[in-house]
Amino acid sequence: MDASPRHRKNGPQRAVGRGTPLAPANRFESTHSVEDLEQIADDEEYLASLRRVRTQYLPDESQSIVSQNDSPDLGFRFSINPYRGCAHGCAYCYARPTHEYLGLNAGIDFETRVLVKHRAPELFRKFLARRGWHPEMIAFSGVTDCYQPAERRFRLTRGCLEVALECRQPVGVITKNALVLRDLDLLTPLAAGSHARVAISLTTLDTQLARDLEPGTSKPEARLRTIRALTQSGVPTQVMVAPIIPGLNDTEIPRLLEAAADAGACYASFVLLRLPQTVKPVFLDWLSRVRPDEAKRVESLIRQTREGKLNDSRFGSRHRGNGQIAEQIAATFGLFAGKFGLLNKPPPLDASRFVRPVTDGQRRLF
Repeated sequence: MDASPRHRKNGPQRAVGRGTPLAPANRFESTHSVEDLEQIADDEEYLASLRRVRTQYLPDESQSIVSQNDSPDLGFRFSINPYRGCAHGCAYCYARPTHEYLGLNAGIDFETRVLVKHRAPELFRKFLARRGWHPEMIAFSGVTDCYQPAERRFRLTRGCLEVALECRQPVGVITKNALVLRDLDLLTPLAAGSHARVAISLTTLDTQLARDLEPGTSKPEARLRTIRALTQSGVPTQVMVAPIIPGLNDTEIPRLLEAAADAGACYASFVLLRLPQTVKPVFLDWLSRVRPDEAKRVESLIRQTREGKLNDSRFGSRHRGNGQIAEQIAATFGLFAGKFGLLNKPPPLDASRFVRPVTDGQRRLF
């Protein structure tokens, strides 16, 4: 039996600073182990130590860094993810199931066992040097947040942005972390050449809800300051109200959009809560622990936007939902996004001035 603090029996206590203490079964594995803590139930000191789970950074030896998708729901085809897993610990994160491909779980492992692609800038340079690359926007990141706490230590996103600036490669950054402001010296000249824009995810203005729901992220007020600083530096900035959770933060839509507009956001978008695969037990456990009085109502409202289910993976509806409540959310968002001047779509980034990088063994003719 695995004695790691990553595993719990029934009724796990919340891990300090984490979104979940759960270690849900990996859908690709036939066995699953849990701890039996019955014999130490009265040892409060030891149990408290189990709640302090430190983040481990593990090397990722991937030989490529740019991924391609064909989803019509996304505004990009190519993306870079310097990290797998995310210490932000958002209870709703749709990326959690990706950790199962690594033999890990989508719960506490996703938050505390972060894989680091140490060669990301080098691999990015090699990708851009390919003769078959016809430049278009590349998103940072399509899965986990490229400015999660690991970036403060490893600076891989910054390294990749340095390559993008050198090559005038168009990039779009998606984050909920104010750490993005560290790289204004790169983003500002990129944006001046129409080579960059940033999207800031803003889920709630309620500091306590943000702390519970997204324990490792920047506070709402810090994200608003980030929007303001980016736009004042000439970086086009979008606010992403994501995810909208019916019964939990949907009533905040008008205030979220007004606050983002006041901070200088240029555009706005939203995504309805998604609960694919092993995200479902993590989120429902969080809901029952943190908002027990609201849990049944919130779950019912979510189901009403997903035709009685908790998730819908179909293109076209997975980000927006269906039914009366989903329509009301979309209508409310559209009304107030229009009122605050956030309905325009961002213009395409300029790929016409792309310069293919020099790599080992290459020389430029001109």
